[in-house]
Amino acid sequence: MGRARDLMDKLTDTAIEGHDIDAAVDLYDDNAVLSTPDAGEIKGRRQISQYWHQFIDGFPDSHYEPISKIESDNKAVDEGYFIGTHTGPIKMPSGETIKATGKKVKLRSCDVATVSDGKITEHHLYFDEAEFMNQLGLTR
Repeated sequence: MGRARDLMDKLTDTAIEGHDIDAAVDLYDDNAVLSTPDAGEIKGRRQISQYWHQFIDGFPDSHYEPISKIESDNKAVDEGYFIGTHTGPIKMPSGETIKATGKKVKLRSCDVATVSDGKITEHHLYFDEAEFMNQLGLTR
């Protein structure tokens, strides 16, 4: 197992499984960029921490069900499901807050992390926003 795979596994273990955002954010480079479908480009550890908190605080029972894991050179790719119950508020990039719906979600996602000098420098997170909102019961 290479460094990229090791860091991606640690990120999943600390953020989604362990709900320890501070430990997860320590895996990122100071100038890391996280790209997401809902918030676009998020730059730096502070903003990345805020983004992770919205999910973990909104889904405190969250866990990750992997489908596949790949590593090539300095990149690690995970495909799987983010699973959790929406029991806390989620602040959206627009500034509005989604109150807890009590709905359980099983959202398919894909993560691509690029590693340099032992830290995640780029992280691309892909998921279907419409499906996410649908599972929360907020769209039809």
